[in-house]
Amino acid sequence: MTATGPPALPGPPSAADARLPAPEELRTWRRYLLANARITRILEAELVAAQDLSLAAYDVLVQLSEAPGRTLRMTELAQAVLLSRSGVTRLVERLELAHLVRRVPAPGDGRGVQALLTNVGQTRLEAAARVHLAGVFAHFVLPLGASGLAHLDAALATLLDRKQQTE
Repeated sequence: MTATGPPALPGPPSAADARLPAPEELRTWRRYLLANARITRILEAELVAAQDLSLAAYDVLVQLSEAPGRTLRMTELAQAVLLSRSGVTRLVERLELAHLVRRVPAPGDGRGVQALLTNVGQTRLEAAARVHLAGVFAHFVLPLGASGLAHLDAALATLLDRKQQTE
């Protein structure tokens, strides 16, 4: 995404890309969607059960913990966690009520607001990370094994590189 708004949509596919997927290609696409949804639901359930924290809230805490000064402008945070600005605003409001983040004025911008990870939020993130990362290992890394993970990583890198070329 750019600082001025969402990325431009890619143009129509070229003639070479215009064919429809074959049944086995569509099966792979559907399996990707199903596996992603299933693993995401499992990881979310584990986080909620252990830490009463949604996956989206965990992602907000991670993004803030990795940002300089543990703070990001709300627009940057929305882009980083793939939520709308209004969606991230509502989520940050809930996290603020739990004392995990604080909204603070953006330096040099009278209207801008930043989200700041609090010490309580950092401590909660550290506890949640143990649960989440154990789940990622158990439900994603372990079933794929080293070879499967390497193949999937290469395939996803190809898709991400192609996407960047169209942005």
